[in-house]
Amino acid sequence: RPKETFTVNGVSFNMVKVAGGTFTMGATEEQGNDAKNDEKPAHEVTLSSYMIGETEVTQELWEAVMGKSLSQIASENGKETYGVGANYPMYYISWNDCQEFITKLNNLTGKNFRLPTEAEWEYAARGGNKSQGYKYSGSNTIDDVTWYYDNSSSIIHPVATKMPNELGLYDMSGSVWEWCSDWYSSSYYSSSSQNNPTGPASGSYRVFRGGSWNYNARYCRVSYRNDSSPTKRFNYLGLRLAL
Repeated sequence: RPKETFTVNGVSFNMVKVAGGTFTMGATEEQGNDAKNDEKPAHEVTLSSYMIGETEVTQELWEAVMGKSLSQIASENGKETYGVGANYPMYYISWNDCQEFITKLNNLTGKNFRLPTEAEWEYAARGGNKSQGYKYSGSNTIDDVTWYYDNSSSIIHPVATKMPNELGLYDMSGSVWEWCSDWYSSSYYSSSSQNNPTGPASGSYRVFRGGSWNYNARYCRVSYRNDSSPTKRFNYLGLRLAL
């Protein structure tokens, strides 16, 4: 599994190569009756190669870049913590916070990290061109691959403590939701095939994907879509980098 390690202010993280290809995005057969209207119609998407984070951005990496810990952010905003530690996913971060983090990370590394597009996120979650057609990222048995409502004991767990998917990516289902770069539209999907789609040209809400520790299995499916204002911060929402 080709991957590359980057180090910033003493903290290392891995990015996994995702070979480009064509896949069917949206309400594919294995999603069954769980698929919602905004996952339809299923449609063909072709993507160029890219890299994506092996794990969600950890609290350790966030602090190395931003100089502020999750505990500080939580206390400043009068929020509770649900799991704190170097190897835990970062949360309580808005889409706009993610942009600030990425700008600083790029200044420190000289790279062009970014959020994944919604299509890139789903292709990676499905296992890219190694996909086995699973309902969740890496399995049809959700407990094998992630922390979600039924097994998390209502707390957040460290990243990469469950099995990875076909590409060696961890926690793309469950753990924390992950911001994507796209604006959200419930009527964006069409049956026509697309190349490297980047979502609607404008909108009010940004997409996030993957489900989380306090959502049930239906929300952790590879095709499920969610959205929120780019200013909102939640205890179940973080990010995964693309490059």
